[in-house]
Amino acid sequence: MKSEPLVTVAMVLMALGGTARAQIGLEALYRLDLLPAFKQSVEIGSVSSYDRSGGNDDGFSGKYSFVRKEAEGLVLADLKGPGVIYRVWTPTPTDDTLEFLFDGEEQPRVAIKFRDIFLGRDPDFPAPLVGFGAGGFFCYVPLPFQKSCIVRMRAQKVQFYQINYALYEPGVPLTTFSRGAANRDSLEKARRLLESAGNDVTDFSRRPGQNPVLTMTKGTLNAGGTLKLFSASEGGRILGLRLSPAEAFAGKKRDLVLKISFDGHPAVSCPAGDFFGYAWGRPAMRSLLVGTSGATNYSYFPMPYERSASIEIVSEGPGAAEVAAEVIHSSQARSRDEGYFFAVWRRENPTLAGKPYTFLESQGRGHLAGLILQCQGREPGRTLYFEGDDQTTIDGKLVVHGTGSEDFFNGGWYDVPDRWEKQISFPLSGCLGYAKHLGRTGAYRLFLGDAYSYRRSLLQTIEHSGQNNDIVTDYSSVAFGYSDRLPKELSLPPVAQRAVDDPTEMVFAVNWQIPIHSWSFDRSTLTRHKEKIGAEEVRYLGLSASGEDWFGPHFLCLTCDIPEGGRHAVYIEAVAGPAQAKVQLFENENPVGAPLDLFSEAPTLTGRKLLGYLNLAEGKNNLMLKLVGKNENSKGLGLNLVQLVCVREQSR
Repeated sequence: MKSEPLVTVAMVLMALGGTARAQIGLEALYRLDLLPAFKQSVEIGSVSSYDRSGGNDDGFSGKYSFVRKEAEGLVLADLKGPGVIYRVWTPTPTDDTLEFLFDGEEQPRVAIKFRDIFLGRDPDFPAPLVGFGAGGFFCYVPLPFQKSCIVRMRAQKVQFYQINYALYEPGVPLTTFSRGAANRDSLEKARRLLESAGNDVTDFSRRPGQNPVLTMTKGTLNAGGTLKLFSASEGGRILGLRLSPAEAFAGKKRDLVLKISFDGHPAVSCPAGDFFGYAWGRPAMRSLLVGTSGATNYSYFPMPYERSASIEIVSEGPGAAEVAAEVIHSSQARSRDEGYFFAVWRRENPTLAGKPYTFLESQGRGHLAGLILQCQGREPGRTLYFEGDDQTTIDGKLVVHGTGSEDFFNGGWYDVPDRWEKQISFPLSGCLGYAKHLGRTGAYRLFLGDAYSYRRSLLQTIEHSGQNNDIVTDYSSVAFGYSDRLPKELSLPPVAQRAVDDPTEMVFAVNWQIPIHSWSFDRSTLTRHKEKIGAEEVRYLGLSASGEDWFGPHFLCLTCDIPEGGRHAVYIEAVAGPAQAKVQLFENENPVGAPLDLFSEAPTLTGRKLLGYLNLAEGKNNLMLKLVGKNENSKGLGLNLVQLVCVREQSR
């Protein structure tokens, strides 16, 4: 798209003292001092493999994974400049050759194996500007072009991909990408910055000639009270905020609120833990600009203001806490070409059927700088809501359409071992955790070169199912950004409506990836099965044994992660059959409840069966199931377990 008439590049350079040039290409990655400055792009866009029919084939078949076919291969993007490609992502790299053809050239200036662009072995694509983990592969090396850029894959098929770019006015000072020493100095600066995630990066965010000042505060935050951490009565900018101990902000009530105001207007009103990337009440994030390192929470978003600033913590809970704060700030006031920093906390519990979840709806001029998302499904044992695509509407036009929720956060393949299944942090993105038995996951992403800039409005949403937004969930988020207009409404819902909602029922899909603590030492085997029983395809974990184990009856011990301690009913669902045993729940070598006979003449699902009651602690618990005998008609000693269910009793 082309925007309304804009000021000329020369005018912008004059107004910003040359800063417009510094926001394009590699400098956009390491010039954190320019992060608040309004972007000079005239168009933000993305090319991706999303299903154009509205379905969920976002790359599985490859049907939508190109813009056209040529004799040389598949064209993934065909962009007209001047512009910069800021991000390339895929969860399905191959050894096929990826080519970049710049400014109409017939031979590619870059030809590299698709997989190799992400591995950090190529000097022009160094880690951590490129990387992989949580199931995804990402590249943040900017690829500028003056006239055009064609991205082509020499392959018969491509699956999932996303390419994010920004376009600029003709005449913008921009040099087309080239390999070699010309970029190495800037690459090294960007590499050093991204390698500093979790550490003080204010050397990158302070303006030249500015000497930062450190203001330290310690105090007691009393129940229902307010603790002032910082105030200023003249223009300047906050470069860093550190709060400790991190444990003081932990907990599921979200009753400690971080409030920041600039020039007399609220800019941040957010549960403090969530602001720093806590997930379900615990620290979970260590990104470049915000997170937790050791016992300290940190934020290094530059926050300029014209006349005044205030930072405080407000307690809306019953307890008291000792808090220490460090604020790094300088005297350089906000200029007219910079936005105010803001953070917006939102929650939809439940999400609205038929409508995507909204991270942020902003008016004015600005850019999105980061997102944190926590998801809680209503159906334990299932996280299918994460099939939903992200969508970005800028100035009234849909410009970004993603391919899946974890894809938006540089991951891939949720609920698959060694992919999107665990807490992991990278400088610009990461997974806050994945707990299938709770129907729970979360993620974050920061935007530097790939910032979503807007001149009139921005709407950032994400779906909560593969199609039609028809899986009702509990979503909460924090959106970070810069704008010439601070959000009008930052009020939080009452504490009771903010608290983490732990499910009372936990469904452990034993057939999939539940941790196995131990099983019989002798004369037993564990196997996974997929079998059609009636009209249903059933997956289960099969323990097959004979005789006795070394220490008595054969057993299977499973590790179950419990979000809240208390008395729990323990159920199993199994496949009964002609070679099944009697199973009984044990605790400390004592039986809990009566044995359950799993014999039947033909394979059949048992449905949910109660084994007994246990007092389980918050965190990991090992549940012991023993094969204590068999029906006289049974031909074997087996346990075909579909799922284990723990249901917490409600307090009265």
